[in-house]
Amino acid sequence: MADMLPLPAPTLVNAILPSVSGRRATLARNIALAVAGSLLLVLAAKVKVPFWPVPMTLQTLAVLGLGAAYGSRLGAATVVLYIAYGLAGLPVFTNTPPVAAGLLYLAGPTGGFLAGFVLAAAVAGWAAERGASVLRLVAGLIVADALILGLGCLWLALGAQMTSGVTGVGFAKAFAFGVQPFLLGDALKVALAASLVGASWSVLHRRG
Repeated sequence: MADMLPLPAPTLVNAILPSVSGRRATLARNIALAVAGSLLLVLAAKVKVPFWPVPMTLQTLAVLGLGAAYGSRLGAATVVLYIAYGLAGLPVFTNTPPVAAGLLYLAGPTGGFLAGFVLAAAVAGWAAERGASVLRLVAGLIVADALILGLGCLWLALGAQMTSGVTGVGFAKAFAFGVQPFLLGDALKVALAASLVGASWSVLHRRG
C-alpha cells in the first residue's frame, strides 16, 4: 500500500496542510492521513441517521468525501486500510457486531459494496482534482456512487453467501433490497460531498 500513498497531483488536503519535502516525510504524512481517514470510515459505518425509506449510515458520504479530499490514490488506499481492519477481525463494518468480521464477512451480502468503496474513492479523487469544474466533480461523484451500488448489486445477485446457504439472490431481489432503498439517501450524500468539497476550494481560493 505504501506505493499508493505519494500524491504528485494537487488535492484539497495538500492545499490545506503545509507542504512537506522529501519522500519519507511525504510518506509519513500520507500514512497518518490514511489512518485518520480509515478511523473516520469506522465512525461513519456506526452512525445511523433516521431516513426514508431506510435508515442510512454516513459511510458512503465519508468514502466520497475522503476520495475527493485526498485524491484517487490516497483515497483508495485509505479505504483499503479500513477494509484491512475488518479482514483482521476488528468490528469496523456496519453490521459488526452482531455479524463477525473477517474474510467471511466480505463473502456475505455487503462484500460487493465494500469493494465498490475502493473504486468509488479513486473515481471521486480523480474527479475532484484542483481546477476541476463543479460539473465534473458532481459527475464524478455520481459515477463513484453508481460503482458502489452497481458492484454491490452484482455481488448480492450472483456471489453473496447468504445465511440460508444460498449463493446470490438474483438481480430482482438484489436491486429491490440492495439498491432501491438507498437511492434517495445516496443522492443526498453526493450533493453533500460535492457541496463540502466545492465550498472548501472556494474558501481556499478566497484566502489566496
